Amino acid sequence: MREIPGAWRRTLAGAGLMADDGTTRPTIFAEMSALAAETGAINLGQGFPDEDGPAAVLEAAREAISAGANQYPPGRGLPDLREAISEHQTRFYGLHPDPDTEVLVTAGATEGLAAALLALIDGPDDEVVVFEPYYDSYAACVALAGGRLVTVPLQWPDFQPDLDELRGAVNDRTRVILVNDPHNPTGAVFSAEVRAEVVRLAEEHDAIIVTDEVYEHLAFDGPHVPIATLPGAWERTLTLSSGGKTFSTTGWKIGWATGPAPLVDAVLAVKQFLTYVNGAPFQPATAVGLRLPDEFFRGIADTLRAKRDLLGDGLLRAGFEVSTPAGTYFTVADAAALGAEDADAFCRELPVRAGVVAIPLTAFVTPEHRARYRTLVRFAACKRVDVIEDAASRLSALR
Repeated sequence: MREIPGAWRRTLAGAGLMADDGTTRPTIFAEMSALAAETGAINLGQGFPDEDGPAAVLEAAREAISAGANQYPPGRGLPDLREAISEHQTRFYGLHPDPDTEVLVTAGATEGLAAALLALIDGPDDEVVVFEPYYDSYAACVALAGGRLVTVPLQWPDFQPDLDELRGAVNDRTRVILVNDPHNPTGAVFSAEVRAEVVRLAEEHDAIIVTDEVYEHLAFDGPHVPIATLPGAWERTLTLSSGGKTFSTTGWKIGWATGPAPLVDAVLAVKQFLTYVNGAPFQPATAVGLRLPDEFFRGIADTLRAKRDLLGDGLLRAGFEVSTPAGTYFTVADAAALGAEDADAFCRELPVRAGVVAIPLTAFVTPEHRARYRTLVRFAACKRVDVIEDAASRLSALR
């Protein structure tokens, strides 16, 4: 059998899916979801909702299918969705991207990220700075693009970076500073000081800022602040987001990129050879979602905040130390007080011990920083209230 080509070996290795003997492994999500199915455990590992999104958005998709919106949409995305994305950026953040040149519809934010890194990285001397722990596709996409991943560790319990470590990571080889805010997997929202320092460093070293803002409407302690709104940031910032988390439609994979035309064009140049286009009937439905009233957006944050608190209380009662997240679906807890010495082993035992599945935070870090996070575990609160209550009751058996 032929050996796996080099680019794909780099991608698998970057994602931690290449074993020492050259064989491939499933992702931690696939492993834990299979374990949940095998044991009948409640799956608080993978971050997808178990409730449908707003009825108006779902009905708009049905209407679009019935009306025949089932063929290729335009390469940049349907004009109405691009208009809605531009309106959304203006309405919430005071940004004014041109829907014809500064907005691009993508197959979820993940494709936007992959296309951006493939477009912007020019070889192994180009570095991409990310905050660690990081969403697992980041390392894989950097590896696929042939760049070098440079990580800045986030610190328990608030998961803010040390600014000196950030300054030490960014240099003239830095091509991209990749910022996920609100942050998956930790639930952190970065401080104003962190955002300002990212912009300052990008200007100093002529780097491009790529932001992943898919949890933008799930910030709990105040409105989300995109880096692109900071003075001097727009010209060098590519902002990625999607409708999946906001409208509980993660399977639709409707995302977008906004930013100055040259950056958006670079993403388009690659994207057209990846998916080309996607999700024709889901694009007008997402446009309907983006135009929902302000009460909807406040409501989804309020609802998830209540679920966060319910999950956090249950984890505290079970004996975990808890980092209260400022956003996203996720809560990180320290299992050390429950005797855990290794989060991976703890999570593999948890379905049998308590009937609950979680994800070890060590799945989102580089090997050299694993010790910093060795007993930390991530739980997802994007489930029905009765499911969270059941999980909290089961976890109480750990005491």
